[in-house]
Amino acid sequence: MLVTTCALAARGAHADAVRFAPADVASVFVIAKSENKNQVAYAVLLDAQCAPRGSTPVLAYWQNREPGLPATEPLAAHEQGAYGIASQMVTARGASGGSVRVALRALPSRTITIETSRQGDRCVASATLPIAGTPARLTSVYAQLKWPFGVEYLMLNGSAITGGQAVREKIAR
Repeated sequence: MLVTTCALAARGAHADAVRFAPADVASVFVIAKSENKNQVAYAVLLDAQCAPRGSTPVLAYWQNREPGLPATEPLAAHEQGAYGIASQMVTARGASGGSVRVALRALPSRTITIETSRQGDRCVASATLPIAGTPARLTSVYAQLKWPFGVEYLMLNGSAITGGQAVREKIAR
């Protein structure tokens, strides 16, 4: 699964670490959760022209912040329902960038557009979607988990495309 989209480190005591090519953007936005400091990052895999690579260039993986864990690892199969990608479609590829429309399994009705481009000598990416009715750049999502299982709410965080003010939206689950 991830093997086809990014190189994985050799197996060690923990799951494989996620590695990226030089043009890839390793973190476009993240989902943090109330349970611990670990977060799910959403990366976009890019070619040398900063255009989305392949037909499924967006992937989710763990950025571990807790001691004793590898720095990164792929999502486990049972985590795909909460943090995985429901669909993605490359909508544009250009000489210096492109875009991908993505729906997360946790929010299938809210399409996120990831735009990629070249900035100097590196590739960059940003995620946009309406937050509280305002066109915005998505920076993070916070998941308040409920015991013993499930999500109480999601908080979308970003900045308005026009004006740059902070925008937030709480989505009850």
